[in-house]
Amino acid sequence: MSLLHKIALTLIAKVGHVTARNLLDQFGSAEAIFKAKKKSLMEIPGIGTTTADQILNSDALKRAAEQLKFIEKHNVQVLFIQDDNYPRRLRECFDAPMLLYYKGTADLNHHRIVSIVGTRRATNYGKELCRHLAEALRAYDVLIVSGLAYGIDVTAHKESLQFRIPTVGVLGHGLDRLYPAVHKAIAQKMVHNGGLLTEFPLQTIPDRENFPKRNRIIAGLADVTIVVEATSKGGALITAELANSYDRDVYAFPGRTTDEYSQGCNFLIKTNRAGLINHAMDLVYYMGWEEAHQPNFPPQVQMPFGLNSEETQVVEMLKISPALIDEISTKINITQSKLAIHLLNLEMQGILTTLPGKIYKLV
Repeated sequence: MSLLHKIALTLIAKVGHVTARNLLDQFGSAEAIFKAKKKSLMEIPGIGTTTADQILNSDALKRAAEQLKFIEKHNVQVLFIQDDNYPRRLRECFDAPMLLYYKGTADLNHHRIVSIVGTRRATNYGKELCRHLAEALRAYDVLIVSGLAYGIDVTAHKESLQFRIPTVGVLGHGLDRLYPAVHKAIAQKMVHNGGLLTEFPLQTIPDRENFPKRNRIIAGLADVTIVVEATSKGGALITAELANSYDRDVYAFPGRTTDEYSQGCNFLIKTNRAGLINHAMDLVYYMGWEEAHQPNFPPQVQMPFGLNSEETQVVEMLKISPALIDEISTKINITQSKLAIHLLNLEMQGILTTLPGKIYKLV
């Protein structure tokens, strides 16, 4: 199928995702659509005289040729909805874009994909949650997706790169520009360990209405969406709602009821739109993931402050490997009842977590 015609199909005014799918179902290929007779086009639901004329007489093919020049020059991949390399999770969504422009190295059909979203005005609490998420998830062979916006988005990307996790940014504009421009340096790093993805052609500026469209891609690409911090209104809640509509898992970190940037998360949890997680190992447990590999660089575990001597011994033991409560009790020579108090305290601080079978493991 001609790449030129695939691109051109997405550049026709009045032809949206649903209509384009109907056309493809009827004619089999984008090229056949442009070669069809007006009468045949008008037999398709949603196609009237005006839309048929748009298909046959628009400058879409000319504009598509301009896109091709940029694509070839800058090594951009074009992912059409009928192609094998199109993201399979996204294809399942009823409003999936017909075509994506992608520059990067990550596999968009990676076996575990996590979307992380949140407020553009991230607090230190939110940024720290992103760091802990990335640090814990690096051993589970995930791809992390976000929107390369200010705040939680860019923090998720930065921490992913820090822990050598591939990360993809979904953009609300064409690949011939970057918004916000201050994220150019991290975007360049992401191309080599992740990528940049958009449905928007060249010369598309980052208009406000583009970002809800971008959010559906963030939600549709992933197995699970995590909301780190969010106000009562905004893009993060839209992304969570979209993920729910696609029947994907959604989780959120809770916060104090008085914190502005936790109101959205608390609302999602309260209304059963998101499950509650306190740290990354909750996510791993709910998703049923097993550790995929050990990272090729040693984790830098720092001893938390304020621990007593027995709690410190527990942490030191679990640095070596996860363990059952009776193994820990025997090793550090304290009763299981006393140890249970220490374990509960460490878990409340987010230092360790309980795995199935009452196995304790550092977060």
